[in-house]
Amino acid sequence: MPATPTATAPETSRRSLGRSRPRYGERLITVLLFLAAALSVVTTIAIVLSLIPPTLGFFEKVGFGEFFTGDRWTPLFANPQYGVLPLLTATLTITFIAMLVAVPIGLLTAIYLSEYAHPRVRAVVKPALEILAGIPTVVFGFFALKALTPWLQDVLPWDVQAFNAFSAGVIVGVMIVPTIASLAEDAMSAVPHALRDGAYALGSSRMVVSLRVVFPSALSGIVAAIVLGVSRAIGETMIVVLASGLRDNKTFNPFEAAMTMTAYIASAGSGDLPTGSFEYRTIFAVGSLLFVITLIMNLLSIRLVRKFREVYE
Repeated sequence: MPATPTATAPETSRRSLGRSRPRYGERLITVLLFLAAALSVVTTIAIVLSLIPPTLGFFEKVGFGEFFTGDRWTPLFANPQYGVLPLLTATLTITFIAMLVAVPIGLLTAIYLSEYAHPRVRAVVKPALEILAGIPTVVFGFFALKALTPWLQDVLPWDVQAFNAFSAGVIVGVMIVPTIASLAEDAMSAVPHALRDGAYALGSSRMVVSLRVVFPSALSGIVAAIVLGVSRAIGETMIVVLASGLRDNKTFNPFEAAMTMTAYIASAGSGDLPTGSFEYRTIFAVGSLLFVITLIMNLLSIRLVRKFREVYE
């Protein structure tokens, strides 16, 4: 009798794969991830669409020149003026002070956690940093107003006003330290250990390895962390409302009261402005400028990350 042909191993494997049941769990996860990504895109588009009509209505009455070059912002006064420079100056001043505080502390913390800390210490310190990031910003604002500012008035020889940009900038910097430290530490930990081992084999110290090998290799992630910190500092609201004040002051003196763009949006939006009025549209004009600045920061972050990215096999 002729021998019955038997299926080879590849054929059996293909048949078993063909008869395998579809993995509905993986499909469900894929759908959920796609919906999450689509929701973020839809939300961004909705924000833009909600900003455009009131902003265009604002600029029908106020010219771009007056808006970007005027040095007084008093849209709710009897004789309104619509120069956004005081708000922009205060925002940049507080952001600059915040980054002076956050970048050194955040990067030094990241280097310590990544290269120096014992695993047990790291297991305690990093969750503590994340707890610090979860503290409500209104708590930071009250601390700046009730603790930091009185201390500065006692210690510094200069005239420190009760509401000032310096206290707000310092506390905003403390607030974004966990963000910079956590993201930078993740980038440094992702550097292959073979690079460290090679540097140690050549006789390098731990400091040399940290600063000359690990830090440059993780530069793209570090840059992204810093830019994200800048974006958070620009968009912070409650700290600047409580600590910096609501005075349209075009000055770079950090010890004077100043009103940021987010502070104006919060104060005017929580008032009794009639919806659809021209004064109400000023909120959207400032919000659109803030949105454009944040968008530029994100595009800059993407460009810098691509420029300094290191690819390892």
